[in-house]
Amino acid sequence: MVFTLKVTFYAWGDPLIRATHRTTIEVTREPLKSTRGDCVVATRSELALRDLPEDFKRMAKNEGARIGLIIEAGGISEEVWGHGHPSLTFESGRDMVARRSGYVCGRTLMVYSDKAAADLSRDLVRALRGSETKVKLTLIVE
Repeated sequence: MVFTLKVTFYAWGDPLIRATHRTTIEVTREPLKSTRGDCVVATRSELALRDLPEDFKRMAKNEGARIGLIIEAGGISEEVWGHGHPSLTFESGRDMVARRSGYVCGRTLMVYSDKAAADLSRDLVRALRGSETKVKLTLIVE
């Protein structure tokens, strides 16, 4: 039997969202100030990594953990899946990053993700560009 833990929270879209980065996806608590953050898919998030429940963090540090991020906006939903890692620290109070690579730092949510920002549906990205778009985010660890 697989034990699963889900955490749902909200963020907002932004007209500066480009979602064109080829290796990462980022959710941030900050508002965007330029288009340079081309991995950002949601801003003004209710949560950052350090705010996640301790049970979630503990499960995500298991080598065999699967981590999912579901992004919902404008009636469109997309899933991103990756893996946990024993070196995850969940220390960032500002953001969370899903990475296609195995690189781990204080901002890393998951490694070896199956998608980066550039892989997201362009219909979803258009929805994420609305400053009044409420973005529902669900994190899953199993």
